[in-house]
Amino acid sequence: MAPLLPGQPGYVRRVVTGHDASGKAIVVSDGPAPFVHTSPTRQNYASTDIWRTLATPAPIAANALAEGEPTLGPRRQMPTRHGTVIRINQIEPESEAMRNLTPAQSRQLFEGLGNAAASTHGKGGRHPMMHRTETIDYAIVLSGEITMLLDDSEVLLKAGDVLVQVGTNHAWSNRSDKPCVIAFVLVDGEFDPALKASFD
Repeated sequence: MAPLLPGQPGYVRRVVTGHDASGKAIVVSDGPAPFVHTSPTRQNYASTDIWRTLATPAPIAANALAEGEPTLGPRRQMPTRHGTVIRINQIEPESEAMRNLTPAQSRQLFEGLGNAAASTHGKGGRHPMMHRTETIDYAIVLSGEITMLLDDSEVLLKAGDVLVQVGTNHAWSNRSDKPCVIAFVLVDGEFDPALKASFD
């Protein structure tokens, strides 16, 4: 696949720093983030993985790319155990087709994200993209606006707003006429046993 160009859905310039042999701070990479996930079901949707860490504390090497690009491989919605992921999503205005996905189609979409088990549509989820992940998610709206749905309520978020998603069942619905761009940082978590029991 050819590198994306500025202005294309999913293009994000990523600058990665590191150190030279003497310990001096340098730029080790400057260019388009290499992993962009798209979906034939969601026109102009793009999810760009910027970086992943695989442990806590995260190892800090002189050149974090020396052992390979951390975002490549099959699409993984979730961070690894004790890991994190930062990604930027472009979410287009929601179509009628998206609002009317069946539970099976919803699971298939999440399967494409590498996390079919996250889908809660058909299990009480009130929107086809309802899902729950065992993570703490920081969501920062960079441009546009989007509605975040919970089980019985919703919140409209606009550019500059920040949401802390604490393992809750939720969905994102762009009800505007413009794309919404959101940065997400997902931190691996673990449900309190009593809370987890309440989901069953």
